Amino acid sequence: MKVTVEVDCTPEEARRFLGLPDVSKANDVYVESVAKAMQGAGSLDQLQSFAKQVAPMGEIGLKLFQNFMEQGGLGAMSGTSSKKSKD
Repeated sequence: MKVTVEVDCTPEEARRFLGLPDVSKANDVYVESVAKAMQGAGSLDQLQSFAKQVAPMGEIGLKLFQNFMEQGGLGAMSGTSSKKSKD
């Protein structure tokens, strides 16, 4: 038996329903500080250096995030291509 439930809600409603904290103010401060810092960068090398500094755990964090996204994509693709029909 297969049951599908569809929930139609905004991201804000989903955050509240799941009990997640509201981090919008912290996100606004972070985005503003990154934007200000990037305005002072005059070259691509400076931007890359800045990106490595502000990313969580530096370059290692970026690689971990990239691997995470690649694995998630592979899992999603394999899940859709290997569906087994059940009667």
